[in-house]
Formats: sequence, structure tokens, C-alpha cells
Amino acid sequence: MTMTPAEADKILSANFAPWVLDLGLSVEELGEHRALLRMPWSTRLAREGGALSGQALMAAADTSTVIAVSAARGAFVPMTTVQQSTTFQRAVTGSDVLIEAVLTKLGRRMAFADITLTDAESGELAARASTVYALLG
Repeated sequence: MTMTPAEADKILSANFAPWVLDLGLSVEELGEHRALLRMPWSTRLAREGGALSGQALMAAADTSTVIAVSAARGAFVPMTTVQQSTTFQRAVTGSDVLIEAVLTKLGRRMAFADITLTDAESGELAARASTVYALLG
């Protein structure tokens, strides 16, 4: 079953806390084992100096994994983060961020993903993350 970006956006609005929704994430593309989301630039998400905060980027990476797993399974299922590791490579200032989560392994009870966060304006890599999720349903 192929999930559309509009269906994935509904997963965001129905299953995430209000502060996650404040990130303004939208689903751009979905594949069998990947999801591409966009986080729009916002001064509310910036820290001193005008760069997007690491917390916002980490939350976007984490959230993109949920969407990638949901797309691969054809629907949302309860899941929880087991581990996330993020490496920041450059600041993002005044630009949207593209977040691509690629599932490297999807089992019955666990999912693993690699995530890249890219400055949408320059195309430069801003951060990398890896996540491990426990699938609860």
C-alpha cells in the first residue's frame, strides 16, 4: 500500500505533541523505505546568533523516522525511540531544512534509520542522525 504525503501529514497532526507540530514539518515525498520532510525556517526555532537550534533539528530527525516507518508499513503504528545519535556539521540560518529518513532495517519489532538534514537553500549538509525505534503495535 502506497501512502501519500497528505496521508503522512495527517499522521503528523494526529499523533504528535503540540510542540512538535510547532516545528511546522510537512511531508514532501515518500518512498518504500524513506521519507522526505521540510521544516520551514522560523525565528522561533533559532537560538542566539540566528541558527536553528539543535533541539529543533533533533526533533525533526526523530519525527521523520516515524513517518518513514509509517510509510513502509502502510499506516501509523505505536512506536517509541530507543536511541538517537546526532552529529551537527554546520549551522542553518534563514533557510528551510530538508530532512530525509532512510530505513536501513525494518523488522517486526525494531526499525533503524539514517537521517540527513540539509540546508534547503544551499544544499549543504547540516546534520546527520541515526535512530532506533521499538515498534509497539
